[in-house]
Amino acid sequence: LETGQSVAFVGATGSGKTSIINLLNRFYDIQKGKIFLDDIDIKRFNLQYLRKHIGIVMQDVFLFSGTILDNIRLGNKDISLERVIEASKYVNAHKFIEKLPDKYNYEVKERGQVLSVGQRQLIAFTRALVFNPEILLVLDEATSSIDSEIESLIQDALGKIMKNRTTIVIAHRLSTIRNVDKIIVLS
Repeated sequence: LETGQSVAFVGATGSGKTSIINLLNRFYDIQKGKIFLDDIDIKRFNLQYLRKHIGIVMQDVFLFSGTILDNIRLGNKDISLERVIEASKYVNAHKFIEKLPDKYNYEVKERGQVLSVGQRQLIAFTRALVFNPEILLVLDEATSSIDSEIESLIQDALGKIMKNRTTIVIAHRLSTIRNVDKIIVLS
């Protein structure tokens, strides 16, 4: 995988797609062989550094009790409201957030229970973008629970986000992977 390249992994359930995400994030280490990022063995990266530079949007979005703003910034006060708004506009989340009673200060319940699945996904995309991951933006079937209208908004944003960024997409929908450089089928 070359820097700036986009690759999609597709395959049946249990073929190892999510394991690839877990290995790249070093949630556990590979037993045989090596994984290289920018020609460096992934085991040589400090875990904090590695995870800071990998943006992840998973299918099941984790939201905690707190404001939309806090859920996007993950407590990092160095990320300005302006930067959050810019990122949310980029992924088409700003419109629905602006309609909420307190906008970015709207309090969500744990796991985002008061928000739709699509809204939670848009917050997750905003969160990934606001941290501006340099090495990878990893998507683990993040659009699987979204209706086609919201998916088209996200696809538009993904096209922009993927430019000049190494991207790995785990997908079932062909529309999610139509613009990648390579498709790898796992069996």
